[in-house]
Amino acid sequence: MGPDRFCFPDAAQGAVRRVSPVNGSVEETVQTLRTYSGVLEQLKGAGLRPTRQRLALAKLLLESGPRHVTAEELFHEARTAGIPVSLATVYNTLHQFTSVGLLREVVVDMGQSYFDTNTSHHHHFFDEATRALTDIPDRDIEINRLPEPPLGSEIERVEVIVRLRRCPA
Repeated sequence: MGPDRFCFPDAAQGAVRRVSPVNGSVEETVQTLRTYSGVLEQLKGAGLRPTRQRLALAKLLLESGPRHVTAEELFHEARTAGIPVSLATVYNTLHQFTSVGLLREVVVDMGQSYFDTNTSHHHHFFDEATRALTDIPDRDIEINRLPEPPLGSEIERVEVIVRLRRCPA
């Protein structure tokens, strides 16, 4: 499919709709959602309605292996792939995916979050120079003691971010 057309699934119809951005015409072809079946099941399993935008963003996020992505990075990926989506929709979708356990949010600085497709318990290296986030397996960090939580609360989880800087030459 050329760059002048975007193909997205119509979850309700079980078809694929092609929209021409030139004249806005819609062509429908009856096809299975085979290319979206994995993410379709993940969204349904998480209790989310599989809208076109959720399916398209989930496919970008969840079918390319473990990764860390910012909302802005996903927005640019989506636009490059021809997915008509706003930055606000990307943020909302990432937070919806996080709230149902499809993603984990990793806050590295005030106002900067990465969304992690690996939802298992693990930790991260954060390279201050490159802004790259890298997984550290849970077994590689040992925490021997934690403080008692305040009365009426309990520790949900402990997340370690090891910040890296380049060694002087």
